[in-house]
Amino acid sequence: MSDDKNIQNDPESGMDAAAAPRGKVPREVRLRMKSAARLYAVQALFQMEASGQTTRAVEQEFEDHRFGIELNGEELSEGDVGLFRMLVDAAVNEQARIDQATDRALVAKWPIARIDPVLRALFRAAGAEFLSDAPPKVVIVEFVQVAQAFFPEGKESQFVNAVLDHMAREMRPEAF
Repeated sequence: MSDDKNIQNDPESGMDAAAAPRGKVPREVRLRMKSAARLYAVQALFQMEASGQTTRAVEQEFEDHRFGIELNGEELSEGDVGLFRMLVDAAVNEQARIDQATDRALVAKWPIARIDPVLRALFRAAGAEFLSDAPPKVVIVEFVQVAQAFFPEGKESQFVNAVLDHMAREMRPEAF
């Protein structure tokens, strides 16, 4: 997906155009599904790096066995499949470009290869969404929340906010 125009989203909410029709799914539910898709994309990218599984295998596993399942008595959110696939596919297909933007946002002594693999997956998923028409500020807020889910006690969310702000201003300067 090297052509940024191939990734179409609703500019207001960042909604994937291939997702459920607006009239059938309330906006609040769509937004919750999008948030879940971002979290699942980070998990999928982490899993791919750790296990060496293919994109298709991991996407299928998540769609079949993670979206909307019950775990420890709680039902996990249903994810926006279109957004999930777009994030994973774009993160893989545009990894070099995204990693270079991430490296420029990081301190020189800590290139992307040296950071926590969860954060690396998060930066790749967010970088993939920066390549779409989604508003960068929405992307930043959403992925800071993902960081808070993975690191509830740490300062990682502040770090993520700073790195993503730098990446967004480089990758989508027209949005600022």
